[in-house]
Amino acid sequence: MSTEPPISRLINVMGALRDPQTGCPWDKEQSFETIAPYTIEEAYEVRAAIESGEPEPLKDELGDLLFQVVYHAQMAAERGWFTFDDVAQGIAEKMIRRHPHVFGEEAARTASGQTAAWEAQKAEERIAKAQHGVLDGVATALPALKRAQKLTARAAQVKFDWPDAEAVLDKLAEETAELRAELPAAAPERIKDELGDMLFVLANLARKLDQDAESCLESANAKFIRRFSRIEALLAAEGKTPASSSLDEMDRLWNAAKLEGL
Repeated sequence: MSTEPPISRLINVMGALRDPQTGCPWDKEQSFETIAPYTIEEAYEVRAAIESGEPEPLKDELGDLLFQVVYHAQMAAERGWFTFDDVAQGIAEKMIRRHPHVFGEEAARTASGQTAAWEAQKAEERIAKAQHGVLDGVATALPALKRAQKLTARAAQVKFDWPDAEAVLDKLAEETAELRAELPAAAPERIKDELGDMLFVLANLARKLDQDAESCLESANAKFIRRFSRIEALLAAEGKTPASSSLDEMDRLWNAAKLEGL
C-alpha cells in the first residue's frame, strides 16, 4: 500500500500514463478535445449513481469524475498553463470569496439569501473578466434544455421573464399554433425554428414550476422504457413481437401498462 496522500498518488498515476517514453499509448494520444466527451459522460454517471441511492457506485463514479479533472490538469501542466494544485487553489479561493458569511465577518445568510448573494458575486466576477452581458458566461457545452433554463434564469434576474407559469403556457399555445401553421409547407428550416421555440418555452415552463427540464425528460425517457418493455413482454406471452403487431395492439398494451402503474 502506498504511503503517498491519495490525491498525490492519483496525480502521479496520471503523470505515468502520459509519460512520453513509458506511458500508455492511448493516454499519450489524448487531448482536451478528445477527453471532453468522457468528462461529460462521467458527470452524468455521477448523477445516475446518486439516483441509485447506493454509496459504492457513487464512490466509484466520483473517482472517475475526479480522474477527469486530474487528466485535464495534467495536459494543462504539460503545456505550462497550470497544475492540479492551481485548480484546487483556485476553487478554494473562489468558495471562500463567495461565502463571506462563513469565512468572513458578514452576517449569517438563509439559503435563499445565499443564492441571491452567489448570483451577485458571479455578476461581479463576470464584470472583472470583461463579461459585461447578462448572458455572458453561461456554458455553451451544457445540454440544450439545461442551457435554456440557465439563460432565461439569468435574464429573469433583470426582470426579463414571464410573470408566472400560466403565462408560459399561453406562450406555448402560441408557439404550438405557429408550428402547426408551418406543417403544410413542411419547410425544414422553418419547422426547426418553430420546434426550437416550443422546446425553449417548455424549458422555461419547467423553470417557472421549479423543475429541472433535463431531469423531467430523463424521467419521461425512463417511463417510456418501462412501458414499452412491458408491451414487449405482453406480446412475447402471445408469441408476438412489436414488429409483427399492429399499432392498435401496441396502443392497447401501452394503456394496460399505464393501468399497472408503470
